[in-house]
Amino acid sequence: MVTFWFALVVLCWVLFFVLEGFDFGVGLLAAFLGCDEHERAAAIRTIGPFWDGNEVWLVAAIGVTFAAFPDWYAALLSGLYLPLVALLLLLAIRGVALEFRGKSDGARWRRGCDTALAASSGGIALLWGAVLAVLTHGLALGPDREVTGSGLSRTLDPLLTPAAAAGAAAGLVVAVLLGAAFLALRTTGPVRRRARRVCIAASALLGAGLVAAAATSGTATPLAAALPCAAVALLARDRREAAAFAVAAFGVAGAVTAVFTAHGNVVLPSTLDPAWSLTLTDAAATASTLRLLTVAGAIILPGVLVYQGFSYWVFRRRVASERVPS
Repeated sequence: MVTFWFALVVLCWVLFFVLEGFDFGVGLLAAFLGCDEHERAAAIRTIGPFWDGNEVWLVAAIGVTFAAFPDWYAALLSGLYLPLVALLLLLAIRGVALEFRGKSDGARWRRGCDTALAASSGGIALLWGAVLAVLTHGLALGPDREVTGSGLSRTLDPLLTPAAAAGAAAGLVVAVLLGAAFLALRTTGPVRRRARRVCIAASALLGAGLVAAAATSGTATPLAAALPCAAVALLARDRREAAAFAVAAFGVAGAVTAVFTAHGNVVLPSTLDPAWSLTLTDAAATASTLRLLTVAGAIILPGVLVYQGFSYWVFRRRVASERVPS
C-alpha cells in the first residue's frame, strides 16, 4: 500500500510538471514570440482552456503527499517554506494576468499583463527547478527527522547551492522547450515558425548542458538524458511537432520520476547524516488511512483524468497566429 501511494504521488507530480510545464513555457514565450497583439493573443489562447485545469494536479499532488506521507510533507514545508510561498504568489500573479488580460482593450494594459505573465512564469520555472534539485540533494534533517536551523537561513540556505542554481537553470530551459514545442504544435503562421526555432535552440542548449554535466560528473546518466533533446531538435526541424512535443513531455516525465526515485526507499535525504534520512516507511500514514485514501482516489482520480482528456480533445485544433481575411 505504501509503494502504491508513493507511485501515485509521483504520478501526480509528473502530470503537474508536464502539463503546467508547457503552460509556464507558453506564458514566458508569448510576449517574445508575438510581434503584435494578434500574435501574442494567439499564443496565449493555446493554453486558455487548459491552464487552470492543469493546476488541479498541483492541488492533487500536494493533497496526496499530505494525506499519504504527512511527515514528508511537513519536512518539505518547514525546510522550503519561503520558496514555496513565493511559488504560490507567482502562481497567483500568473492567474491574474491570464484572467484580467482580456478585461481591457488598451494596448498598455495588455502589454502589462503580458509582462506580468512572462515574469511570473519564468520565476515559477526557476523556483521549481531549484526545489527539485533540493529534493535530490536533501535537507538538513536531524535525528528526529525534522529540519534543523532557525530563521531565514533554515529555508533559504538549501537554494543557495550550486545544485539548486543548476536546477533552476534547467527548470527554465525545460519550460521554454516544452512551451515552444506546444506552441509549434498548437499554432499556425509566424508563431508556429518562431516556436519551432526556439524549440530547436532550447533542445540544443539543454542537450549541451547535459553533456557538460556528464563530463563533469563522470557518469553516463546525463549523457543518456541528452538523447531525447537531440530527438526533439531533429523532429522539430522536420516539422513533426506532435512527435517533438511527445518526446519532450516523456523526457520531462522521466526526469521528474528520476528525481523522486533517485534514492530508492529514501524520500528525503539528510545532508547531515544519511542515517537521519526520511524513508517511505517513516513518512507514510497509517495503514487504515491509506486504505481510506484508496477508496477516495478510486472514485475521484479517474473522473479527473477523463474530464481533462476530453477537454484536450475538444480544443485540439490549432490557433491561427496569422491574420485571416474576413
